[in-house]
Amino acid sequence: VLRYTSEWERYVHRQARWVDFVNDYKTMDLPYMESVMWAFKQLWDKGLIYQAYRVMPYSWGAETPLSNFEIRLDDATRPRQDPAITVAFDLEPRPGDPAPLKILAWTTTPWTLPSNLALAVGPDLEYSVVENDGVHYVIGTEALGSYAAELGEATTVATMRGSDLVERSYVPLFDFFSANPNSFRILPGDFIDTAEGTGVVHMAPGFGEDDQRVSEANGIALVVPVDEKGRFTADVPPWQGVNVFEANPDIIRHLKAEGRVLRHETYDHNYPHCWRTDTPIIYRAMQSWYVRVTDLTDRLVEVNQEINWIPSHVRDGAFGKWLAGARDWSISRNRFWGAPIPVWESDDPDHPRTDVYGSLDEIERDFGVRPTDLHRPMVDDLTRPNPDDPTGKSTMRRVPEVLDCWFESGSMPFAQHHYPFENRHLVDDVPPADFIVEYIAQTRGWFYTQHVLAVALFDQPAFQNVICHGVVLDADGRKLSKKLRNYPDPEEVMETIGSDALRWYLMASPILRGGDLRIAADGSGISDVVRLVLNPIWNAFHFFTLYANADGYEASFRTDATGDLDRYLLGKTRTLVEATTEALDAYDLAGACNQVVSYLDALNNWFIRRSRERFWAPGAVDASGDETAADKADAFDTLYTVLVTLSRLVAPLLPMLAEEIHTGLTGERSVHLTDWPDASTLPSEPELVLAMDEIRALCSTALSLREDNKLRNRLPLRTLAVAGERAEALAPFTDLIASELNVKKVELTADRTAYGREVVRPNPRVLGPRLGKDVQAVLAAARAGDWARDADGTVVVGGHRLAEGEYELALQTDDTGDDAGPGHAQLAAEAVRYVDPEGHTVDTGLVAALDTTVTPELHAEGVARDLVRLIQQARRDGGFDVTDRIALRLHLPDEQSKMIQAHRDQVAQSVLATTVEFVDDPGESSATLDGASVSWTIARA
Repeated sequence: VLRYTSEWERYVHRQARWVDFVNDYKTMDLPYMESVMWAFKQLWDKGLIYQAYRVMPYSWGAETPLSNFEIRLDDATRPRQDPAITVAFDLEPRPGDPAPLKILAWTTTPWTLPSNLALAVGPDLEYSVVENDGVHYVIGTEALGSYAAELGEATTVATMRGSDLVERSYVPLFDFFSANPNSFRILPGDFIDTAEGTGVVHMAPGFGEDDQRVSEANGIALVVPVDEKGRFTADVPPWQGVNVFEANPDIIRHLKAEGRVLRHETYDHNYPHCWRTDTPIIYRAMQSWYVRVTDLTDRLVEVNQEINWIPSHVRDGAFGKWLAGARDWSISRNRFWGAPIPVWESDDPDHPRTDVYGSLDEIERDFGVRPTDLHRPMVDDLTRPNPDDPTGKSTMRRVPEVLDCWFESGSMPFAQHHYPFENRHLVDDVPPADFIVEYIAQTRGWFYTQHVLAVALFDQPAFQNVICHGVVLDADGRKLSKKLRNYPDPEEVMETIGSDALRWYLMASPILRGGDLRIAADGSGISDVVRLVLNPIWNAFHFFTLYANADGYEASFRTDATGDLDRYLLGKTRTLVEATTEALDAYDLAGACNQVVSYLDALNNWFIRRSRERFWAPGAVDASGDETAADKADAFDTLYTVLVTLSRLVAPLLPMLAEEIHTGLTGERSVHLTDWPDASTLPSEPELVLAMDEIRALCSTALSLREDNKLRNRLPLRTLAVAGERAEALAPFTDLIASELNVKKVELTADRTAYGREVVRPNPRVLGPRLGKDVQAVLAAARAGDWARDADGTVVVGGHRLAEGEYELALQTDDTGDDAGPGHAQLAAEAVRYVDPEGHTVDTGLVAALDTTVTPELHAEGVARDLVRLIQQARRDGGFDVTDRIALRLHLPDEQSKMIQAHRDQVAQSVLATTVEFVDDPGESSATLDGASVSWTIARA
């Protein structure tokens, strides 16, 4: 434990997790172990602890029993091949038998056959006596078909019920336990079926739970000729000292030589393994201590209803069903390390006594010494004379077992505080833990044991909210494996890509909703987080600091800017704070991440890009100055305000990036010591936010139309028409739309049908599995226009409701579906939709119709804009500062020269040129412009 503490601390710090390693706890600490001891004593006093000799999962690799939930953990079960044989047992003759009978039993554990003491049949099942080559077999009638190859043309001689076979005796396969009383009989079993095997089950009560239950009910004593290491004992001489799995082949050979094996096959199945040693477990009868969980079942189920599970289906699904069927919990382990079972017993059965201890004080009272370490062997050295033995010869000694480590970890909610010996107020006066997170399989592990102990000891849940995360798999869906090395090294990822990126990648994925996450070995998905999330946030911060420092402006946190873009961003930020807070309050981390990603597009690709000229404007920045200076101050202060807010908002999601940005903006000590953003401090602008979001979607749609028609963005166009009921709401923003889309005019109309009709296109490939033959009716209804959209947005086609993903909506702009407007052959139109932060497609009800006609005048202006791009790139390549003024000399062919001269002022303003000269001599740099070779020279003015 201590060997890896420093390594774990370093790793956790590198993750930017806030963990208190000074006031930590370990389950090995004496105060923690005393609390665990107290818990055991409380359960004992409540009558919830007992000892029993039962068949249970057993790890011969670790030499200890396991609890039933340990073998159901995901890591415990894995594919395995075992031999399966069908064995013939000779029935003792009985009057009325048509001939000597052999009854067939199927088993996948041949090693248990030397311990066979009985057979079991279903009393209500039908069995047949069949004859093949003069041999008469008894087999379940429904199983006959699966044995056609072995039984050939078998003739059915008779049939009977299983109850007719009950109490018949048979000849033992081996004589190792032939003297065992009441054995070698056929017994009734309520667990028999014919889905696999013969309808007859061989019973080795020392190695099967049902076997033990049925055999003991019929007076058959258990035999367990297998030792702690999984080896046969001297009771089975031929295989003494041989591991049971290694003995299988020789046992089968022996039975074949005796003519007992009808079928020998290889059986593929998922089989539980020890999670410590990776060895296949066996079931073996042994003495163990149990918690009587079955006495708590109803209350466990009731208290579970008070817990908020994420995902919600776990409450009544995986966890609820597990609780409803929970069995008594085996809590003792035959191991050296662990919290001791605090039970001392007399070593003389003639003078029995049992003492259970719940504190160090109680131990000191009886043994005269106060332990400083409760681990073995120190605790085992504590002995005393048996007070109930008048001879004084017997001694009280501790039982040898230690507690299941899950009992220790399940005690964490109270044992970490050394309850009830210290800090009672931290348990008695404080609600259960607000939040806990672990792998979904812990519904049968840590979540389960905490819940059992919390209900048994305190009659309350151990936690209020719980996230069950899924599994990280490789790109092919395989479990991560050190052997395959099919995953990126986490420490390497943190050093090369960053822990913030790794954190976001995991939190934004389905894994925190109980789903699985596939991760590429090269970590490419994590790198995408840098590109899509971290870089946009950092770029916004860098943009602000670059221009604020250039102007020497010290921005302030204020929310009273009056410009549309400023009001929109502030209102959008308020919406972000509200939505992110709501998501995090609901423990929907992926939803919170989605809100931030959606917001970044509005911040970077809309506000900053649309406001660049405001930041670049010459002159001072002064909120009380002239219009330009005040507008510039509004831009700076608005961006500062939202960046400070954003850094606080993403602090739990991107702790390192948020810290760097927040301290860089404010100079404060740490973002993690500030308050969570208060949405009410930001203006509420629902109508403006809605309108601007629709404008962004409109512009995105129009840009797609440009791309479809191969019209570059720098080429101005004549008209964009916007049609729909909400089109008039965009009237205050037509100049903004025209500027963004590089069009001369924006026209608004309420009539969508002027530019086409909307059609629904069902996806038959997706609908087929759900609707079957009704798909054709849906397709026909869609073609006929028999569809509608309900108030909730659901699409109904021909009476069938279609879910998102089962259809697409399209704008059909004429009878043939070609893109064309009424009377205008060069009009491209499309419905305006966007994807919201939850991933749903939102239909704005608007149609964008773009006039794609290019006139000579528009072409010339587009060429001028292309030149601006070339000069701007030359400025960057030449190392010019963003505020540097330049002198520009152009060498152009006549045709291009005329175009540029017509837009000379526009070019000069865009590239910060104080002079623009047209010269005959070639310039220092050259490129192709409008299909012609051009050159230029730039110098600082």
